[in-house]
Amino acid sequence: METGQVVEFIDNQKIHCAAVLEAKNLRLRLLTEGNREVKLSAERLSHRGGQRLNATLGRDKLAAALKEISARRREMSHSVDIQYLWEALHSEQQWIDLSTMTVLCFPDHSDSDHEAAVVRAFFNDRLYFKFTPERFFPHPADKVEQILHQRQKEEHAERLIEQGGLWLQRVLKGQSFTAPAEEKEIIAILSSYGVHEKESPHRDMARAILKKAGAGAPSAIFDFLVRIEVWSPHENLDLLQSGIAVDFPAPVEEAAERLSQHPPAYGADRRDLRALPLLTIDGPATQDFDDALSLTTQGENFVLGIHIADVAHFIAKGDPIDEEAMGRGSSIYLPDQKISMLPTALALGACSLKAGQERPAISTLVTLSPQARIIDFEIVPSLIRVQRQLTYQDVDEIAHGDEALKTLIALARHYRNSRLDNGALIIELPEINIWLEPDGKPVVSRVDREGPSHQLVAELMILANTLAARFLSERGLPAVFRSQAEPRERLFERDTGSLFQNWMQRKHISRFMLNTIAEPHAGLGVPAYVTCTSPIRKYWDLVTQRQVRAALGLETPYNVKEMEMIIAAMEEPMTTVGRLQMRRNRYWLLKYLEGRIGKKEEAYVLGRRREGYLILLPAYMLECTLSGADHVTLKPEDLIQVTIQHVHARNDVIHVYLG
Repeated sequence: METGQVVEFIDNQKIHCAAVLEAKNLRLRLLTEGNREVKLSAERLSHRGGQRLNATLGRDKLAAALKEISARRREMSHSVDIQYLWEALHSEQQWIDLSTMTVLCFPDHSDSDHEAAVVRAFFNDRLYFKFTPERFFPHPADKVEQILHQRQKEEHAERLIEQGGLWLQRVLKGQSFTAPAEEKEIIAILSSYGVHEKESPHRDMARAILKKAGAGAPSAIFDFLVRIEVWSPHENLDLLQSGIAVDFPAPVEEAAERLSQHPPAYGADRRDLRALPLLTIDGPATQDFDDALSLTTQGENFVLGIHIADVAHFIAKGDPIDEEAMGRGSSIYLPDQKISMLPTALALGACSLKAGQERPAISTLVTLSPQARIIDFEIVPSLIRVQRQLTYQDVDEIAHGDEALKTLIALARHYRNSRLDNGALIIELPEINIWLEPDGKPVVSRVDREGPSHQLVAELMILANTLAARFLSERGLPAVFRSQAEPRERLFERDTGSLFQNWMQRKHISRFMLNTIAEPHAGLGVPAYVTCTSPIRKYWDLVTQRQVRAALGLETPYNVKEMEMIIAAMEEPMTTVGRLQMRRNRYWLLKYLEGRIGKKEEAYVLGRRREGYLILLPAYMLECTLSGADHVTLKPEDLIQVTIQHVHARNDVIHVYLG
């Protein structure tokens, strides 16, 4: 390289014209057209021609001359028709050197300026040829198509970022706006990131839009989508993340409608129990009634009937409704929403044990002594008709004057005592019910689940499930058997524990296990246990009901391998349902507590943690951390008074202080 020689190099995706000031081996000191000195390796040059400038002119004049050369070459590069060259040359698939390509581009005359102009033209295009500073190779047609598609994709992405960022910025600032043409696509990108965050396939694009808008926090997406009315202020992001659809696919809805209008024939083997005095006991908002009770006398003994809607009579294994139900796993009950496992035509229609309606059922008829000792039982397919539809409150109010209810409550208490005698661990904790008023305001109530009506239903359903487990086990049929080992520690005897002890006992119980063979359930105090009393609402129960029906000759049973596959397949959806219900209940409970900031509440101290004391607010059965108690010494089970200082439901935050 010689002093004054005009060269070009690429930096920051741009070609720069420069003159050599000094050359030592392959290291060059250059003056650029911008009047800036740079040092770089000769290997980085994109063009080195024979043109030279007088290095003694001085920097300013050299820079001015370089600018003029650069402008001339840039103008000349515009006349190079690269697409035309590719169309003429790509079929040969050969390398073409710079001098040959320069002649092809400028046949009348070619010098250093023309060579540099050719390099500039190909550098700015990069669609039709791959190249080095010295030669060029035409891309095959499919490669050109691929590059073109990628360029269009990148240009589209840049447009989305530009328009999305501006739109987001204006909405968050409360300025007037017009939604861009790519409105739906931008919303889809931001919604995906708002729900799935770093797991979103649109993460990078969404972050670029946020950056363009000058909004660093992902929470800005939630505010934006609420303001443009895509999301509600209380949007359930956990539900969106789960992928569980609120509505059913059209084919599933249509199949359910057909079944409800034209149900399968009941068959001649069903026992006619329509004359029994059946009643249901449920919450006031319940519409999907899947269990009913009856009681008749047999000498000094009683015949207790526990009648479960025969959902499997309508839904066959593997049909579209069954597949959809299995994917959902369970009905989901949220304060602001209910998502049914089965379509409405079945859940609230053909399967629901509505008063006055004839329904197929699986009935467990138990002969009991007055002390609830099981003398005998049988499980039969039946035809039933409910006479009375009662709520828990109804039962609590009228039980003292209703002999049947009074007897049912007494039998339930006797059965409970027998379970306690067998080592059952009964954890008595109130239930926090949350619902929304018509104006959307959350309401919270604390319900004693150990009241007469709740205890009646709970105990008799446990009895039915225990007998079903025995029924299937004795016949060697696999089922979704639930078992539980002894708790790691018992904090109280029988059912004498305080609220604090009951709450802490939950932390010492063993996890329940699912298996295809029967094993003891220590927590319930029974030798074997399944669940089959809620087939409208829980897929486990529908599966168990099918095994019972198979034992009764109504269908083919699942084999062990099929049952194991069902247990494995159901793990994820059931975990999802539990998480959804827990997190949504907590959200609305915190929304309620947002309205009680500054109010005082009682709390139990649960224990000491690194960040402070862990406490329980018994009015809401809510654990949280106590702040402002560094100066006092507290011990577990101390009852203290706290003040709710700050609550933010969307961010899952609650701060309470002592006093």
